[in-house]
Amino acid sequence: MGEKNVLLIIEDDHGLQTQLKWGFERYQTVIAGNRNDAIVALRRFMPAVITLDLGLPPDPANASEGLATLKEILQLAPASKVIVVTGNDDRDNAVRAVAMGAYDFYQKPIDLDILNLIVERAFQFASLQKAYAQLQHKSQEPLEGIIASCKKMQDLTRMVEKVAPTNATTLLLGESGTGKEVLARAIHGLSHRASKPFVAVNCAAIPENLLESELFGYEKGAFTGAAQQTKGKIEYADKGTFFLDEIGDLPVGLQSKLLRFLQERSIERIGGRKEIPVDVRIICATHQNLQALIDEGRFRSDLYYRVSEITLSIPPLRERDGDAITIANVLLKRFSEANNKILKGFSPEAVQAIENYPWPGNIRELENKIKRAVIMADDAVIDFDDLELGELGDETMPFNLKAVREAAETTAIKRALAISHNNISNAAKLLGVTRPTLYTLFEKYGIKVSD
Repeated sequence: MGEKNVLLIIEDDHGLQTQLKWGFERYQTVIAGNRNDAIVALRRFMPAVITLDLGLPPDPANASEGLATLKEILQLAPASKVIVVTGNDDRDNAVRAVAMGAYDFYQKPIDLDILNLIVERAFQFASLQKAYAQLQHKSQEPLEGIIASCKKMQDLTRMVEKVAPTNATTLLLGESGTGKEVLARAIHGLSHRASKPFVAVNCAAIPENLLESELFGYEKGAFTGAAQQTKGKIEYADKGTFFLDEIGDLPVGLQSKLLRFLQERSIERIGGRKEIPVDVRIICATHQNLQALIDEGRFRSDLYYRVSEITLSIPPLRERDGDAITIANVLLKRFSEANNKILKGFSPEAVQAIENYPWPGNIRELENKIKRAVIMADDAVIDFDDLELGELGDETMPFNLKAVREAAETTAIKRALAISHNNISNAAKLLGVTRPTLYTLFEKYGIKVSD
């Protein structure tokens, strides 16, 4: 049997307190007789439903204290459903309370059967809202392998979700280390080809004289050393996804052969005479400016238009507000477990350094720095010196005041979480806010707290 739902009853009349506690025995009832006790109980139990008598001390004859209590409750726990209870001749204040944000109202004298129905309906509505919020939150989770809390990356993941089910040839643009292959794998994983091969080739990592055979394969005897028939990487990716990384480094002589494959969807091995059809989704990536390469005659414009049916730009880490410390925490946990070390997190100085450093090598550089720091750290907390980031550069600041405020609040929250090692209560204390307020800010800025 699961835990009982928590019902907070705010009522100063001792007789009614007893009656209500007995009438709502199927819930975990918490009683408060004044505003101060009510707020203490609210913070401790976070009840989904609250009944609030508007006539509270020190002035039970009117609704001023009850309305003030309602206002504070709604500020601290906006998701709680507040049912205000009023005198029979006080309908105006009941309507006013609903206008302020109360869920419903009930006028005395109390009929427990009717009030029970209202409370039960409030719990059901609160449960539905929570389930819907969790569904929305789940739908906004970053893709597998992608850690993204900033708006730019969340927008990018939404685009990936739209592109993935199609067969459109996709071009990923981004600086080295931004995670282009991770994004390509995410596209593959969300496609109908997910159970088929994902084959990757880096054009910059293979000598030019070997790249053609690597891509297209060769027949036995096609050249000296070709002792047997060998499939190329494109052929191995049949029914799956072929990822051609650093396509900007593809030799001009091979660009025409790749273009022909993209047009015909068939390949011909070196030394072969047979056309081999290949059903494959193509994803390309580069850190170079392909338009500049076209202007220099180093990249074919017709190939560019073929590979860029959909173009996705990945922002560098320095433009992903707040993501550096979020990713750093995930990496810290991963590398600590891999190296059998117990590390609690980052010092405040280390957090500031991670946030301020421009990360020219992007996520790859961040990963290397965190891995080294985990291995070399002598204490339970990663300090600034462990990171070896050198001098810090100045941050650029947006001029829009709203953007400044949002960026500052997001950074402060993530810094507090990092310093407190994701302990919500301690982070709230550092920020000088309540837990409910902090949860509201999590939702507002799309901040997700890892376990």
